[in-house]
Amino acid sequence: MRLKRATLLLPLVLLGAPGLRAEYVVLRSGQRLSVTGYQLVGDKYRLQMAGGSVEISAEEVVTIEPEEVFTPVAAQPVVKPPYRELVEAAAARYNVDADLITSVMAAESNFDPKAVSRRNARGLMQLLPETAARLGVQNIYDPQENIDAGTRYLRDLLQKYSNNLVLALAAYNAGPERVQKYGRVPPYAETISYVRRVKRGYEKSKSNTPPKTTRPSGSGAASSLSHAGQAQ
Repeated sequence: MRLKRATLLLPLVLLGAPGLRAEYVVLRSGQRLSVTGYQLVGDKYRLQMAGGSVEISAEEVVTIEPEEVFTPVAAQPVVKPPYRELVEAAAARYNVDADLITSVMAAESNFDPKAVSRRNARGLMQLLPETAARLGVQNIYDPQENIDAGTRYLRDLLQKYSNNLVLALAAYNAGPERVQKYGRVPPYAETISYVRRVKRGYEKSKSNTPPKTTRPSGSGAASSLSHAGQAQ
């Protein structure tokens, strides 16, 4: 709406001064002029603008409003998944995608290094004690040892199934002998759900990762031991 004459009788305001900010002068035509100051002189406004000043009829001015000021948003720190350094070390050692390892770990133990399943699989990557022993694990609950051994197991399964991620994950959960028996993902609700959860988490992690050169999702990980391999 049009400014009242009384409100237009303002002194010259140098908005470029410390603590002040620019304003918009809105004209009847809809045009918005960014000004650093303004002064009513008779029936005209003298507008202070970058590069000089200009006069415009007061009748053409609809309103004067503050210029919107946007506070820069600080960049959010990148939050790495739990145990990322250990995962990346194992990924480099066994040539397995780190995001795949993390996705398996999330489905297996939800990142709980003390997790124990009803089948006695233990630790972050849910290794059975006999599996851990064959892999030379001294402390099955030690995150570094557990991740390293679980990644070795996953690598070997990927190699065994020619990088078929679905079969490798099924074998990690239900055991290679059951995959061999059925020639596909065993018809167990737990295993089917497990494969879907890991794949979903893995695909989500890849979609949230900026494009870069990565290892094949399936170049890696572990032998045909028992579990990391048995249904939990």
